[in-house]
Amino acid sequence: MKAVVVNQASNGVEIINHDLPKIGHGEALVKVEYCGVCHTDLHVANGDFGQVPGRILGHEGIGIVTEIADDVTSLKVGDRVSIAWFFEGCGHCEYCTTGRETLCRTVKNAGYSVDGGMSEYAVVTADYAVKVPEGLDPAQASSITCAGVTTYKAIKEGGAAPGQWIAVYGAGGLGNLAVQYAKKVFNAHVVAIDINNDKLELAKQVGADLVVNGKEIEDVAGFIQEKTGGCHSAVVTAVSKVAFNQAVDSVRAGGTVVAVGLPSEMMDVSIVKTVLDGIKIVGSLVGTRKDLEEAFQFGAEGLVVPVVEKCPVDDAPAIFDEMEKGLIQGRKVLDFSL
Repeated sequence: MKAVVVNQASNGVEIINHDLPKIGHGEALVKVEYCGVCHTDLHVANGDFGQVPGRILGHEGIGIVTEIADDVTSLKVGDRVSIAWFFEGCGHCEYCTTGRETLCRTVKNAGYSVDGGMSEYAVVTADYAVKVPEGLDPAQASSITCAGVTTYKAIKEGGAAPGQWIAVYGAGGLGNLAVQYAKKVFNAHVVAIDINNDKLELAKQVGADLVVNGKEIEDVAGFIQEKTGGCHSAVVTAVSKVAFNQAVDSVRAGGTVVAVGLPSEMMDVSIVKTVLDGIKIVGSLVGTRKDLEEAFQFGAEGLVVPVVEKCPVDDAPAIFDEMEKGLIQGRKVLDFSL
């Protein structure tokens, strides 16, 4: 089967002919329809989290179950399911049993610690594969499998409420969906911040009340404070230290900054401001199976519509190059039918 893998030098991707996977106890075989390309895939391909040459990438996979193990009861042949970053937890630690399963210390991650969804067929742990609801386009579902659920969860972590202001730093594949979830699910007012006007224009089209180009305004945080009185929360999807620092200064007293993007740099945080203004800074890692189920449902109801572009699998190396250069609008999705 055709698969997109980390190359042997762990500095990029290559397309190879890979053996067809076989299922074991508790597993299902999925014929992959679509798999989105996420910035985390770029980190894995470049060895930023540790080198994994030969690993099949992808954690925004959507496909149809074609085979199940004898002991599987949660899925049946014909189900459409996800292949997500949160591939499997241990099921019994303090995190798995308290609704924080993505923090499991022995977690398996698709496309990193186990093979992912950028292949014609993929294996999933049946109890961890989330079903895609009727009415949700599978190509759009692929984007929700990571970008959507990650931003949906982050907005919840920020304590969003109707009528509040939320700043979304980074208006790319994740940020675009963050704007939609914040505006259309949580009924909040949204500021979108980016350095690319085309991404900001798209953010405005999907619901942003205010857009800010970080290259055109000298004091981004001051501008946001002036226009909104300070945001109640900020979600940072940008892979930029500058964005994280600006986010802290753009929230009002008692505000929450939710870290999502993964730059390799360190934040500069004023301890005095953090203490005196009661600022909370929290990390948010993708979402649980329940979060993904909810995120899918909002997509099925038409409240959130991912902007996706279907591409042939052979375009994968070029897509990774575009992503590294920040040239992608919305989400590029590998279409295994092309």
